[in-house]
Amino acid sequence: MDTAIARPELLLVADAVAREKNIDREEVLEAMEQAIQKAGRAKYGHEKDIRATIDRKSGDVRLSRWTEIVDAVENEETQMGKADAAKLFPDKKVGEFVVDPLPPIDFGRIAAQTAKQVIVQRVREYERKRQYDEFKDRVGEIINGVVKRTEYGNLMVELGRAEALLRRDELIARESFRNGDRVRAYIYDVREEPRGPQIFLSRTHPGFLAKLFAQEVPEIYDGIIEIKAVSRDPGSRAKMAVISRDSSIDPVGACVGMRGSRVQAVVQELQGEKIDIIPWSSQAATFVVNALAPAEVTKVVLDEEAGRVEVVVPDEQLSLAIGRRGQNVRLASQLTRWDIDILTEAEESERRQEEFRRRSGLFVEALDVDDMIAGLLVTEGFTTVEELAFTPLDEVAAIEGFDESVAEELVRRAENFLAQRDNEMNDKRIALGVSDDVAAIEVLTPQMLVALGEKEVKTLDDLGDLASDELIEIVGADHMDEATANEVIMQARAHWFDAEEVAPAIGAEPASAQEAGHD
Repeated sequence: MDTAIARPELLLVADAVAREKNIDREEVLEAMEQAIQKAGRAKYGHEKDIRATIDRKSGDVRLSRWTEIVDAVENEETQMGKADAAKLFPDKKVGEFVVDPLPPIDFGRIAAQTAKQVIVQRVREYERKRQYDEFKDRVGEIINGVVKRTEYGNLMVELGRAEALLRRDELIARESFRNGDRVRAYIYDVREEPRGPQIFLSRTHPGFLAKLFAQEVPEIYDGIIEIKAVSRDPGSRAKMAVISRDSSIDPVGACVGMRGSRVQAVVQELQGEKIDIIPWSSQAATFVVNALAPAEVTKVVLDEEAGRVEVVVPDEQLSLAIGRRGQNVRLASQLTRWDIDILTEAEESERRQEEFRRRSGLFVEALDVDDMIAGLLVTEGFTTVEELAFTPLDEVAAIEGFDESVAEELVRRAENFLAQRDNEMNDKRIALGVSDDVAAIEVLTPQMLVALGEKEVKTLDDLGDLASDELIEIVGADHMDEATANEVIMQARAHWFDAEEVAPAIGAEPASAQEAGHD
C-alpha cells in the first residue's frame, strides 16, 4: 500500500507564503513538515518519534515512525535493543534507525488548526530572523519609513517588511508626526529580543547629523573630508568638527556649500537647528578655541591630568562664550571632551593678583623678608619654601636684583624654616599618638603624618586598612599619586605577612620540653 498522499496544493501554498513573506521556500516547507509531524504525534502518540516529509517536486506527504537501535533501551517508544534488532533487522547496526511507514492521516478540524498555528509560528520566526539579519549590519545608517501607529508618544515606523521604534525622547523637541507621515531617522541599535528583532531609531543622535552631512556633501561621502566629532542640543544648536585630507579643500567651506546650500538642507531636516562647523585640530588648546566660536579666546591653560581646560575671554565676550543657558560652553565641552572653565580677563587678572599676594605673603612670613624680595621670588616662579630650599644656589643668585650673599641667606632661612616646621610637626605627630613605625616610612612627610594622626590613623594596622583613594584624600592629591599610595599601604601591611610566616611556630613546644613531658 502506498503510504504517500499527494498534496500538490501544499507546494502552491508554500510558494505563495514564501513570496508574500519574502522568506525561503524551503523554510516554509520545513514548517509544514513540522506541522504534519505534530498532527501525526497527536494521532499515534506524542512519545513516538514521528517524522513527516513533503516531496519537493510532487508534493507527496509521507509519514513514518523512526526507532533508534541502541545497546541499552532507555525509552521503548523511540528505541530498540540490539538483540531484538538483530532478529528483525539483521542488516541494521547500533546507532542506525528503523523507519516504519505510517498510513497518511486525514486532517480533522483540530489537527488542521494546530498545523496552521505551527506553520504561522515558524514562518513568523523565519521572518524575524530575516529581519534581524537584514538590519543588524545597518546600524549607523539613515533610513526612510512611514509612521504606522503611535504608542504612548512613541512612533512605530514601517520600514518595508520590518517595523522600527522611534521613541519620544529620540524625537526633536516640538516635533510631531501623524500616522502615514514619512519620517527620516538614524538606526542606532538593533537587538534580537524574544518577541523579535527590535530596530531603534533616533533623530537626536549625533550620528544622524553626521550622516545627513555625508548625504549632502560629496567630499564627506568620498572620505576627503572627515567628521571627527559632533555634539548636539537637538532642535536648538549643534557643533561639528571637520578635517580635510586634501590641503586644497577647505573642510568648513565644503560643508557650508555655495551660499550655505548644503548646511541649510541639513538645518531644515533638523527643524531649524543652528549648526557651527569648526576645523578640528590635534592640538587640544587650538581645538578648544575653535570649539568656543563665535566667542574670541585670549588665553588657554590645560590641565591634562584632570582633563580640564581654563579659558580666558575678553569681558565683553563672556556671555557669548557661555551661550544661552550655558549652551555654547556645554556643546564645546562635549565636542572636545574637556571640562571647560571660562574666566574673563578681569577675573583672571584679579585671581593672578590674589595668587601673587598669597605667595608673597608666604615668603614674607617664612623667610622674614620684605615685599620686594618676596615679589621677586614669586615672579621667578617659586611657589613654595621647599622649592627655594632645594634650588641650586647659583640659580637663586642669578635672579635679577640678587647676588650670591643674598641667595645664600635666602636659602639658609628657607632651610631653617623647613627644619623648624618639621620639628613642630614631629612634636605634634607624637602628641597625636602616631607611632614611630608609621613615621619610619620614608615617603610620609611630617605634615602627612600629622594629617594621618588627625584622622585617627596612628598605627601600621590603621594605615594598612586604608584603600589608596582614602590615603590620597587624607594627605592631599597634590602630595601623593595612586602608585605611591599603594606602595605606602603595602609597606604598612608588610608585618602582616611576616606574622603569617611565624604563626605556625607559635605555641609549639621545644623538643626538650616535649621530651621532658614524656619522662
